[in-house]
Amino acid sequence: MRVSLNGKSINTLCKFAFELKGESDLVILNGYQLTKDTALKEDDTVCVIKKDVMPNRDELESMMASRHTPKVHEKVKSAKVAIAGLGGLGSHIAVALARLGVGELLLVDYDIVEPSNLNRQSYCISHLGMKKTDALKRQLVDINCFISVKTVDAYITEKNVSDLFNGYNIVCEALDNPETKAMLVSKLLSNFADVKVIAASGLAGFGSSNDIKTKINFGRLYTCGDKTSAAVVGQGLMSPRVQICAGHQANMALRLILGLGEV
Repeated sequence: MRVSLNGKSINTLCKFAFELKGESDLVILNGYQLTKDTALKEDDTVCVIKKDVMPNRDELESMMASRHTPKVHEKVKSAKVAIAGLGGLGSHIAVALARLGVGELLLVDYDIVEPSNLNRQSYCISHLGMKKTDALKRQLVDINCFISVKTVDAYITEKNVSDLFNGYNIVCEALDNPETKAMLVSKLLSNFADVKVIAASGLAGFGSSNDIKTKINFGRLYTCGDKTSAAVVGQGLMSPRVQICAGHQANMALRLILGLGEV
């Protein structure tokens, strides 16, 4: 039968997954790490991993995606997603999408990393003083060297929205300023007929995680958050809720990539 083994299509007479194991420590079959031997079927995806060996480049990407649901990686690898704003939301969205293996990410921000960012954003002390675009790209390349990471160090305005995001049909809005957020969403939806925008509103404080939801608005606008918990004096931005909301946005991007428009 024909199966995929560590990213390569092979013909095998083996009938069970562990027969392909050799000296490897792990066997992953169609995204699931096996604890007992399992019968193989035509077109199964098998990954065998030896923990103490650095795989070659051809094998590494397959191993990185081995826990994905079968047939997902092909779609994800060909996708493009833009992220507007690289703070608490944007930086974590980017990390999640890089781990998914999204083929091309566009990172847009004008700011630098400073100490008050470290309580909730995906940066380290070693990044202080760096442009957020540079600091985040360095992280993403360390996470996944098989994706393309493009950066633009710019402040988003009405005049540059079209130039910045042309060619990206999925845009994650992750900005702080309410006026700029509203302007970006409006311009993207009016300037691009096919764009889908994933925006966020309401993620401050330490309220219940279950209050953060993903909803669809106007057909091409998706909003994540609770829409009420704004950052104000006495209610700051805390890492858990920020990351939960970022996870909602990244997961919605994945669903759109896979053609699942419903929330």
